[in-house]
This record gives sequence, C-alpha cells and structure tokens, in this order.
Amino acid sequence: MNDEAKLNSAIGTGGEPEATHSAVPMWILVLTLTLLFLGAVYFDHHGGWFSAKVYGPYDSAEQLELYQPKSGAAAAAAQGKKVYETVCGICHGLDGMGKTIQAPPLAGSEWVNTKGVTRLIHIPQAGLNGLLQVEGKDWNLNMAPMGANLSDADLAAVLTYIRTSWGNQAGAVTADDVKAARAAMGAHPTPLTGAEMKNMPE
Repeated sequence: MNDEAKLNSAIGTGGEPEATHSAVPMWILVLTLTLLFLGAVYFDHHGGWFSAKVYGPYDSAEQLELYQPKSGAAAAAAQGKKVYETVCGICHGLDGMGKTIQAPPLAGSEWVNTKGVTRLIHIPQAGLNGLLQVEGKDWNLNMAPMGANLSDADLAAVLTYIRTSWGNQAGAVTADDVKAARAAMGAHPTPLTGAEMKNMPE
C-alpha cells in the first residue's frame, strides 16, 4: 500500500482522520519506572528527613528538637532547669521533693507558691539560717546564698522553673523583679531566719 492509499484509509469515508488505538511501547514504561526508581533512591540518599546522619544519634525529629537552641520563654525555661540542676538540685533533689535533714521540698511549698516574689528572691540571694517550717514540718537550715553569684536573668529563670515545676502553679519571675529586689536588699544582705521570713511581705 502506497502513502496515498494509507492516507485515504486513515481519512475514512467521512473525509476526516480517524484516531486509532495502539499500545504504549514497552520500552517507555520500563524507562519511566526505572527513572522513578532511580529518583527515589537518590532522594533516599540525599533527602534530609530520610537520612540517619541528620538525626543521629537521635531517633526522630521530635527528639532532635529537644536539643535545638531555643528562644523566648522556651530558652528561659531551659536555662532555669539547667541552673536548678547545677545549683539547687544537689540539695533539694532534681524532683523538687527535698532531701531528709538536708533541704526541704520545693514541690508544693507555701514559700514557693506565693503571689509575690520578693521574699522568694531574698532566700537564694541572702541565704537562710535557723528554724523554718515547710508544709507543717520543721527544718533547721543553714543555706548559703546560692543565688548571689547568679545574674538577674539566671536567678529569675531558676525561680520561674521552681514556681512552674512539680505541680507548682505560681507565676514567672522576671529579671526586673530580681534587679529591684536586689537593689532593696543592698550589697551584703544577711541570712534570713524563719521568723524574719514569716514577717517579710511576699
């Protein structure tokens, strides 16, 4: 059949070309699937969230997030926890439950869960000496001014951490709160006694 006959056959009786069905060549399907497979392999080796090198030694993005630099309130909370575990947790326990004979609990303490923060700032800044009652139990304390060498921001962060951890639901302490309280105390405040603590306004 010559070219003219083929054209006439395709046009048909109506004078218009007719569409005919034909199978897609197998090599096109194979090539498409091969390219998709190679693309997936490349993405698997170079895509961030599939690579163990990104997370290692962590198991997930959520776990990795815990160790990322923080900002704002999250940064203050992380710093407060760090300072607490370094400075305060040795005596009061990492769980805030205190240690027998050594230091009273901070979890649920009436000295922590207060509306004001002036008295609470005074404790780590000046220290404590003598008898103090915490949750109905007497403690004979000799607490050094553990917060005296902390910056305003760090002391505020650790006090905020204490007031918002282990079931405590008191408000935050700001660096400005600490600065004002320190200015009112003077350069060398003396350790407080239990009676002085009781008479001091919150």
